[in-house]
Amino acid sequence: MKEKIITAISGWIVLPVVLILLWGGLYGVVSEFLHPGLFGLIILTSLFLIKGFIVIYPNQSKAMTFFGKYVGTLKENGFSWVNPLFSRYKISLRARNFDSERVKVNDKRGNPILISVILVWKVDETYKAAFDVSDYESFVKVQTDAAVRKLAGTYSYDNFDDDQEEITLRSDTGEVSLALEKELDDRLAMAGIEVIEARIGYLAYAPEIASAMLKRQQAEAIVAARLKIVEGAVSMVENALDELSKKEIIELDEDKRATMVSNLMIVLCSDKEATPVINTGTLIA
Repeated sequence: MKEKIITAISGWIVLPVVLILLWGGLYGVVSEFLHPGLFGLIILTSLFLIKGFIVIYPNQSKAMTFFGKYVGTLKENGFSWVNPLFSRYKISLRARNFDSERVKVNDKRGNPILISVILVWKVDETYKAAFDVSDYESFVKVQTDAAVRKLAGTYSYDNFDDDQEEITLRSDTGEVSLALEKELDDRLAMAGIEVIEARIGYLAYAPEIASAMLKRQQAEAIVAARLKIVEGAVSMVENALDELSKKEIIELDEDKRATMVSNLMIVLCSDKEATPVINTGTLIA
């Protein structure tokens, strides 16, 4: 079965009728008419009708059943009246956040990592949420945990090879979030849950390997910085030699040029300040 939307009678139409019946019954009993039992029945009827009044707030709904049979879902906001014999199941239609617990799992390469996700969801089909699962809120939590574990085992935390193009949990958050949303959509569809957004909320290596991985990341940063420094130094040396040759400041043979290039590269690429040495002699000697 699927969700069926029903409408109800306005409670403001039924309310005067119930009040008249209740007042008339009380008046008849108090006035001791010839048939007090009849007026007692009227009072019981009015009290029975009062049970049919219902208030629906914005972004809320109530699924109705009649002796175990699904009748429909009332989503119309306001004060209404339904059959007093209907059983009602309150279901919120508001968007809700769920921040999962940090779980320790292994990524695609077998590295232990800590991961959690933030899920924004809401009920889309009230029939499935009310009757296809026992508790749809607990169902969301359990299935989210299962989806997180599957996601972590599908992707690596990060690339070990810089030249390797691979979707990873740390760098490709957009693709990973889309994959997580699709996985959760498939899992939560049977409960009538719509996934609005799903993304990784926390991601880190497990404590036992965090120190080693931090050293690796620091080494990568140092190598990348050195490559940038060398690239800039080569450009500066090239410009210096070109300017010296263009302005004919000094003529350098191959040996002198190689020595100057070596000295400039040492000065520019060193991680410490260079100590200048002034040559008081001649460069030709």
